[in-house]
Amino acid sequence: MLEKVLIANRGEIALRIMRACRELGIRTVAVYSKADRDLMHVRLADEAVCIGPAPSAQSYLNIPSIISAAEVTDADAIHPGYGFLAENADFAEIVERSGFTFIGPRAETIRLMGNKVSAIEAMKKAGVPTVPGSGGPVGENADEALRLGREIGYPVIIKAAAGGGGRGMRVVESEHQLLNAITLTRSEAKNAFGDDTVYMEKFLQHPRHVEIQVLADGQGNVIHLGDRDCSLQRRHQKVVEEAPAPGIPPEIKNEVAERCVKACLDINYRGAGTFEFLYEDGNFYFIEMNTRVQVEHPVSEMITGVDIVKQQLLIAGGEPLAIRQQDVLFQGHAIEVRVNAEDPVSFTPSPGKISYFHAPGGNGVRVDSHIYSGYTVPPYYDSLIGKIITWGPDRESAFARMRNALEEVVVEGIKTNIPLHRDKIFRDKAFAKGGVDIHYLEKKLRNS
Repeated sequence: MLEKVLIANRGEIALRIMRACRELGIRTVAVYSKADRDLMHVRLADEAVCIGPAPSAQSYLNIPSIISAAEVTDADAIHPGYGFLAENADFAEIVERSGFTFIGPRAETIRLMGNKVSAIEAMKKAGVPTVPGSGGPVGENADEALRLGREIGYPVIIKAAAGGGGRGMRVVESEHQLLNAITLTRSEAKNAFGDDTVYMEKFLQHPRHVEIQVLADGQGNVIHLGDRDCSLQRRHQKVVEEAPAPGIPPEIKNEVAERCVKACLDINYRGAGTFEFLYEDGNFYFIEMNTRVQVEHPVSEMITGVDIVKQQLLIAGGEPLAIRQQDVLFQGHAIEVRVNAEDPVSFTPSPGKISYFHAPGGNGVRVDSHIYSGYTVPPYYDSLIGKIITWGPDRESAFARMRNALEEVVVEGIKTNIPLHRDKIFRDKAFAKGGVDIHYLEKKLRNS
């Protein structure tokens, strides 16, 4: 068992990790920037170390500072959370080389799955369905690129192999746009990710975003915790997530989940991970794997009763998975909304002091948030300030509880996207019915 964990993150996920550590009797070290000295987990951790000024490049992305903090506090492991360094293979390697346990997959696995081309190749070998595409990097040969486009069929999408978070991708509607799109995407990928490798895929017109949560101990034991639907998105960023994905036949979901388990065994995966798919016309198509805990992990926890972060800690401590697939019971429905400090109409960030905060409550309501009355949201980081999760025995009751929670929650002093959730999303008949595609929310916002 781990004895002391340094939490290399901030905000709600840092507090979430700290709570899991406490349940397991593990001491915690919080690291923070000068702008984050008043974060809740910094106040509650056993120890806290300032690792630099507000800019993330000088603090939460500063690997030497994080390693130094682990050394001076005698931590024996580092949990990266999500974002920042969570999927940085070099960081994972440095952590292990410095004598600490990295709470996540091995560095070579992060590299394999972090590159979209190598990830797709690995998934094909494991029998996981993938989107029709180039099957590898698009080279410099223009004639070959044009041939690929015709073979795949338009529209196609050009993606950066090292991309993520909705960046490094361009949709191409016709052949005369293709070569210019490849050149532009290569240039953007080089500037954003330091890697100009791009690949080509069929662009699906009306897909849903459905993902499979897995846990693996790296000792030959792998389970899945079912699926999540994350189709309600704006600018490729998830806004609402739910589990299980509505309206998809269970046999189709079970088959793809079993293939994900097999893929984990094939690549000797360790830790928590998420296989992300596009789903259209009864077919799943793999797009990427996230080698970390996801923002939306609570909905999987709510329908299975499995604490994903605690499992991460136990696996990193060398414990084999104590849960077998037959032990995982799927019950009810869960839904999560992301609460952001932003204008609900223009979506511009809204940092500042929270003069009053009241969290919603009641049966089946969970709030994962680091904010409190008097807390000042800094302008330097992601606008996510919390998540509201509701559970019910069925989808309708989970929705009803979310509507109540959105009416009840109060955040004063700054603007948030709560009115968007309350007045537009959870009053939308198509969303309430289930099964909207990834373009639905943006179309609705453009037309409103």
